[in-house]
Amino acid sequence: MEKIKVWLAASEVEPFIKTGGLADVAGSLPKALKNLDVDIRVVLPKYGQIDSKYVSKMEFIGSCQVELSWRKQYCGVFKLEYDGVTYYFIDNEYYFFRNGIYGLYDDGERYSFFCKAILEVLPLIEFKPDIIHLNDWQTGMVSLLLDSHYRDIEGGFYRNIHTLFTIHNLKYQGVFPKNVLSDLLGLDWKYFNVDGVEYYDNINFLKAGLSYSSIISTVSHTYADEIKYDFFGENLQELIKRRSNDLYGIINGIDYTKNNPKTDKRLYANYDQNDLSGKYENKRKIQQELGLEVKNDVPLVAFISRLVDQKGLDLVEKMLWELVDLGIQFVILGTGDKKYEDFLLYAQSQHSGKVSANIKYDGKLAQCIYAGSDMFLMPSLYEPCGLSQIFSMRYGTVPIVRETGGLKDTVKPYNVFTKEGTGFTFANYNAHEMKDAVARAIEIYRNKEEWENLIKTCMNQDFSWQNSAKEYKNLYEEMLKRFNG
Repeated sequence: MEKIKVWLAASEVEPFIKTGGLADVAGSLPKALKNLDVDIRVVLPKYGQIDSKYVSKMEFIGSCQVELSWRKQYCGVFKLEYDGVTYYFIDNEYYFFRNGIYGLYDDGERYSFFCKAILEVLPLIEFKPDIIHLNDWQTGMVSLLLDSHYRDIEGGFYRNIHTLFTIHNLKYQGVFPKNVLSDLLGLDWKYFNVDGVEYYDNINFLKAGLSYSSIISTVSHTYADEIKYDFFGENLQELIKRRSNDLYGIINGIDYTKNNPKTDKRLYANYDQNDLSGKYENKRKIQQELGLEVKNDVPLVAFISRLVDQKGLDLVEKMLWELVDLGIQFVILGTGDKKYEDFLLYAQSQHSGKVSANIKYDGKLAQCIYAGSDMFLMPSLYEPCGLSQIFSMRYGTVPIVRETGGLKDTVKPYNVFTKEGTGFTFANYNAHEMKDAVARAIEIYRNKEEWENLIKTCMNQDFSWQNSAKEYKNLYEEMLKRFNG
């Protein structure tokens, strides 16, 4: 049987460019699929922020023109082999050599260009995929463009290509003025309807992906169910319900080689489940570095996240004083809404030695916090998958989570009678329920032997990409059987 050929498109890919979890997925999944004998290539924009150590090793392949209605734009293609995977970078400095990646005044034009380039460059690089695997709104127009502009091109290059569209977070949809449809994408107005791309008299890139892709997936089984309902559906729930037979949930994984407490050079000390002394050394060091009282018998609770409503910051704000009164230390790392940044800095000033607010993003510090903390708090309002709870378990830090999305799929509630489970959970979005979950964790923490057994159970979980990559490969195979006969 021939290898399945996959063209994976994403707007950010770790280690080249990252703003969130999408980059982690797009950076790790291809390596795991390559190990399963999938011929996968990855395409992303060549942003100005990509480190020169990668840019200097890129090979220029060639260029073509991308037509955005009346505009004919240069599209260069650079290639880089990295960690056994082939990456292609779409070059246009006008669109991608900017200070920011998202949230710019012309994002509609920039990512219209990227969507067209994803298709245009395939003959140039001489790669005809069986499946184009699209990720989030920045690639959402590709399936529609494939059907409307490319599939029937003479010679049949694009004829039997199918598309998988993965939703990483339904909230971010890429909504732009409707003139983008004709003025940039060159699409017929027949697509501007409730079953197509129309969205409150605008166009919606993510909706295009949902409407026109062959198959849809999202990043956990529970989230795949949740988004069919009003609260989680972000005004697209009716469309998702209509396509529910084409919707699959596959949980994300993490790179277990890179994220290994036994070998991770970013940590103060290494350890594994057979010898936890290094974990306690990490705790002492992180307490010292962040100005917390150095006490091994005080539970250190971590929170690493964007500081936004989705992540449950309003629950933390309501309950932080009471949590500190339970006898914990609380360390926060992240940036976001100013109201939460200001609150957390104020909390640090009021609870010196007990609260540490680090309003920044620092990858090395994040790793040390995962390793040095006892518990990890994720009280999310919704969470498509979540990776932080998986990182925390990998490093023996017990998660405390709300039962939603991927958090529900990955964290099993601890049973005090059977000693089974991997964390502490609460069902309703309620500050007191969150506090109760923390209190239950503290109660078990007081029994060192039982707590260490729980740490080891967490560390023995397998959320590597190996299992999830198998599910993706199976889905690719199912797609080809279904659509090619």
